[in-house]
Amino acid sequence: KESKSRYLVHRHSDNIRSIMGDDNEKDGAPVALCASCDRCRARKTKCDGNRPCGNCATKYMKKHKLTSIEGVDPSLFECVYSPAKRRGPVPGRSGQTRKASEVFGRSSNSGMDTEWQSGGAAAGLGGVQSMEELQLRQMMLQNMGGGVSGFGGMEAAGGFLDSQQAAIQQQLNLIQQLQAQQNLNERSNAHQGGASEQPAAQRRKIEKPTNTDSNGVPRTIASHTHLLELSDPDGSRLRSYYRLSVDEIFGFPPTPTDEEYCLKLNIPGMTPRMIPGTHLAALSAARFAEVALGAIVHNEVALGMELCNAVVHCLRESVQEPVQPAYMFEVARSYFLLGVFRAFRGDMIRYFKYRRVCLTYISKLDNDANAATLLAAVSFLDAWAYMIYNADEKRLPDIDKSIPPPERPSSNGGSNATEMEYNVKMNPSHIASDPKNKNWIQGAPPVYLNNEAPLPARSLDALACAVRTCCDQANGRFAAISKEAKSDMEDIPQDTIITPTTTAVLAHETELCSRNMVLSAFTLLQQYEAATPSSHKNQGIHLVISAMDAFLDNGDEDDTGGFTDSQIQSLLSVCNTVIENPLLLHHGGPTYHMVSNAAVMLCHLLNGMYAMKGPEGIKKQGDMEAAMFEEVLDTFIAVRKLLVIHRRKLPVKLRCHGIPRPSLGLPEEGKPFIDLGETLLCACRGCQGFVLMACSPCVAAERAQTAASKRRVEAAREAEVESSDDIDKELDDLSNGFNLDDDALLGMLSQLIQT
Repeated sequence: KESKSRYLVHRHSDNIRSIMGDDNEKDGAPVALCASCDRCRARKTKCDGNRPCGNCATKYMKKHKLTSIEGVDPSLFECVYSPAKRRGPVPGRSGQTRKASEVFGRSSNSGMDTEWQSGGAAAGLGGVQSMEELQLRQMMLQNMGGGVSGFGGMEAAGGFLDSQQAAIQQQLNLIQQLQAQQNLNERSNAHQGGASEQPAAQRRKIEKPTNTDSNGVPRTIASHTHLLELSDPDGSRLRSYYRLSVDEIFGFPPTPTDEEYCLKLNIPGMTPRMIPGTHLAALSAARFAEVALGAIVHNEVALGMELCNAVVHCLRESVQEPVQPAYMFEVARSYFLLGVFRAFRGDMIRYFKYRRVCLTYISKLDNDANAATLLAAVSFLDAWAYMIYNADEKRLPDIDKSIPPPERPSSNGGSNATEMEYNVKMNPSHIASDPKNKNWIQGAPPVYLNNEAPLPARSLDALACAVRTCCDQANGRFAAISKEAKSDMEDIPQDTIITPTTTAVLAHETELCSRNMVLSAFTLLQQYEAATPSSHKNQGIHLVISAMDAFLDNGDEDDTGGFTDSQIQSLLSVCNTVIENPLLLHHGGPTYHMVSNAAVMLCHLLNGMYAMKGPEGIKKQGDMEAAMFEEVLDTFIAVRKLLVIHRRKLPVKLRCHGIPRPSLGLPEEGKPFIDLGETLLCACRGCQGFVLMACSPCVAAERAQTAASKRRVEAAREAEVESSDDIDKELDDLSNGFNLDDDALLGMLSQLIQT
C-alpha cells in the first residue's frame, strides 16, 4: 500500500463511487463531469464548481433558516454534477471540464506537492486550479486589498494586487499549456512504448535531490507532516511538551486551524483547499515550530533539528510574496520560536538574527493584543540574553550588515501622558524599531506601561525589567568589589552599569524599582486570573514571581542577616514547583538561572541552620528547627538532581552554577554543611552574587577569577568528549547540513529587508 503524505495540510478526496455508482468508472479511470452542477446549468447561473456549490448552499440555508452548512451531509443539497457528454474539454471552454477527483477534493499526492514544483506565481497560489477557483481568488484579493504590507521598502498594496492579478492570468494560461503538454506526452509515450523506455539522459534530468522526496517536497517536511494533524498522537505529545514548557511562560494564542483561518479571512465561499500556498506555508511554519520545541524540550535532539529545518523550508516558501496582515503574526511568532530553538542550542548568532527578523515583522503589526504578547515574550527572552552577556552590547555578534534593524515609522504620531513621562513609545511598531532595542529591549518596560495590553503580557514585561535592573546592580557591585580588592578582575564597562534601564529606573524609582515591578507583576496576574476563571494556573509566571520575591527580600527583621519566613516559603515554593514540573526549566528566558540561584540560597539556609544547631542539634527528635532542616535538605537534594540533569544538556556557555552536593557525613563544627567554595560559578555576575553573598571582597574577587579558568577547563573537557562520541558527531553533521538552509533563508531575508 503506497503511503501518500501531504505537505502543510491533509485533504481527503470524496469517493466518486458513492455518488455516481460503480458503472461510471472503468478500470479505475476518473469520470469527466460537467463544470457546473445541474441546477446552475438549468437556471443558467454561474457555478463555482464546489460540492455543494455556492448557489445550492445558499438555497439550502435559506430554506432551512441556517447560517452555516458545517456538518450538513452533502447529499442533502441536491447539488449534482452530471457526466460530460463529450470526452475531453468542451469546445470553446478549454480547461473548465473537471475530473471528479478535482470537483470533490484533490487526491492525496497532488495539491501541496504541486505547490513546491510549480514555482513562481503558481507556487504562491497553491498550484494549478480551475477557472472557478481562480475567479474566487480574485474576489479574495479584492477583500484583502486594504493594509497589505510586507518588509519596509517592498510593494505597496496596489503593487501586490497587480502582481497577484498577473499571477492569476499567468496561471490561466498555464492551464491550457499543461493540457496541451499532457496530450503531447501521452502521444509521445504511446509512440515510444511508455515512460519506462525514456533515454537515460532524459531520466537523469528529472532526478530529485537527496534532500527532497520524489515529489520535490523537502524531506524534513514530507517525513513529519503527520505531526501537524491534531489527531496524531506523536504530534499531540510534542505539542504538550511545548505548551508545558516554553508556552507556559509566554502564553501565545493557539495557531489557527485551516478552517479557523478561512473564517478569519471572512471571504464568502472560502474553503481550506483554496487557501493560497504562501498562507499555508506560514501556518505550517508556526505548527512545525511548536513541535520542534516540544522535541528539543524532551531531549529528542535529532527530531527537533529536523522539525526546525521544516520550519525554515516553510518560511522560505512564505516569503515568495509580501507577507499579508492576515498571517503576519504567525510569521513573526515562527521567527521568534526559531530564535528560541537556536538559543537552546547555544547558537547565539542565529538567535539574534531571527530575533531581528521577528522585530521587523512586529513593526508591521497593528497595535493589537497579539503584538503586545509577542513583544513581552521577546522582552523576557532578552532579559536572559542580557544576563548571559552581562549587559555588554560590545560582546554581541554584529549582525547589522546582514539583518539591518527595522526602519522607524515615517510618522512619529502623538504621545500620550504616560509615553511623555517615561520617554517611551508603546506602539509595537515604535518599540520594535527603537534603536536602543535593536539587541535587547531595555529602558522603561513599554508593554507593562500600556494599559491596553493583555494583563499576562504586562506582567511578563514587568518581570523582564526587574531582571535587567538586578543585572545592572550586580555589575555595579562587582565593579566596587574589584576596586576595593584591587584585583585583576576583568574590567566592567561603565555602560553596563548605567544603562537605559537603570536610567529609567532612577528617574522613576518609586514605580520601576525591582521590588515594585515584582509586586506589580503579581497584582496584574491576580487580576487576570480573577477575570478569567480557569482550572489551569500559569505556573510559569508564578514561579518567576516567587523566585524574584525571595531574591529581593530584605532579610530578617532583627537585622541579623537571616532568612525571613516568607523568604523561606518562597524558596521552597520555587523548588517544589520545579520538582513537580521539571519542564518549567525549559522556559525561554532566565527561569533556569533563577531556580539554580534559589537552590544556592537553600544551601546558605542549610549552612546557617547547621552552624546554629550543630551536628547534635539537627538530630534532635521533635525539634521544629530540626524538622525544618530535614525538609529543606530533602528539597535541595531533589532540585539539585534536576538541575544537574538539565545542566548536562546545555552548551557550556549557557550553564548556570555547578552546585556541590552535601557532605555524606556530618562535618565537624566550624565547617559548612555544603561547601559553596566548590561551586562552579555561572558566567553571569548576577548569578555569581548569590554564591558569593557571604564572602569578603577579596575572597569574592579571587573566586570569580578562579571560576573563569574553571569554565574554560570545563569547555575544553566537553569538546573533547563530544569529539569522541559518535552520536554527537552525527548530530554535528546533521546540524551543519541544516545550518545551510538557515543561512539561505537569512540571506533571502537580508535581501528583502535591504531592498
